[in-house]
Amino acid sequence: MARSRSTLSIAVMFFSCAVAPLATAQSALPTQPADASPPELRVLGGRTDYSAVTPRRATPQELPTWRIPNVPSSAEAYYAPDSYHVIAQTQDTGAAHAPERRTGALTWVYSDDGKTKWRVNDRGEDLCSFFSPDGKHVLFTSTRDHMDMPLGSVSDERHYPQGTELYVADIDGGHRRRLTDNVYYDAEVSMSPDGRRIVFSRQVDGALDLYLMNADGTAERKLTDTPDWQEGAPFFLPDSRTITTRAWSRALYGTQRPTPMTIFTIDVETGERIQRTHDAWMNWAPYPAPDGRHYVFVRPLLDNPTNWEVFLGDLEGGEPVRLTFNDGFDGFPSLSPDGTKMLFARSEGGSMAGLNTYVMDVSSLHIGPKPSPSRPPAARGRD
Repeated sequence: MARSRSTLSIAVMFFSCAVAPLATAQSALPTQPADASPPELRVLGGRTDYSAVTPRRATPQELPTWRIPNVPSSAEAYYAPDSYHVIAQTQDTGAAHAPERRTGALTWVYSDDGKTKWRVNDRGEDLCSFFSPDGKHVLFTSTRDHMDMPLGSVSDERHYPQGTELYVADIDGGHRRRLTDNVYYDAEVSMSPDGRRIVFSRQVDGALDLYLMNADGTAERKLTDTPDWQEGAPFFLPDSRTITTRAWSRALYGTQRPTPMTIFTIDVETGERIQRTHDAWMNWAPYPAPDGRHYVFVRPLLDNPTNWEVFLGDLEGGEPVRLTFNDGFDGFPSLSPDGTKMLFARSEGGSMAGLNTYVMDVSSLHIGPKPSPSRPPAARGRD
């Protein structure tokens, strides 16, 4: 998502599917994929090379983390089914950008040890992306077919980028196909674990709602129709039926900083909506764990609202557990399908400057898939 990189305030940044909180432009970012291997060799699979990364505890309270090396600045990333490759909106001077911007964001795939990487899209401004559960395709949102329209600003719901479309492509970017065709804001896209459905956000006349479609782009339908609630950032639980989402009130927007947000789950079959957070604070960017019970999300500290941290929540209730301990911004959390690793963005330059993608070893939390008679327990940690 496009926005001003130099003056953006943390207090107004509220999107879960957002590339934009990359606060400092980098003049030497590459415009071509660093991995020049032919497309037919770009297959997913492998394991983290721990000789290339060294997990360390940034603080005594925090689980071991590492910054993904050898990749440009990025802010939002999601794991592939192999729990090794990630897809991210990555700063790239090849992106379309307004005159005041020196760089933008395009969709890249890379391994979490930084050993392989390639660019999926080569034009426009990309907003978010996701892997298909078979690991053969990617979803992404881009302005590539509406580059004549203003980029807008994702820091203000009144000026979201219009003309952003949903695309599906092979993992190397080949065989790209557009799934939507309008001049609205379509973004915040993900796919169900069974590969049957796509869920995304759309803004029409200022109202944000969630939409569903089949994986091939057919049978699009509106999932929510709430005049006041602004829903977004939907992700499926392992049942491929329930989603987590966050929402804020249009009536209260701009009256409080940070913007109060509530986390819900929604049954996409029945429409049943269950409120999961009950305070008047920002509860942002929920992402479900593969155990079907827990989720990670972001919350500013009550006593220091400029310090954003990642927490682990429980759909069965109870106080959330704090996972990150950093004097600045930690956000955009997501979990690997095997439940052993968490991706998140961390600020290294004050406020939102210098955001990079980090990996946290969360194997000790035991939030991986539930064992079944046909599936042995997932391996934990580095074994």
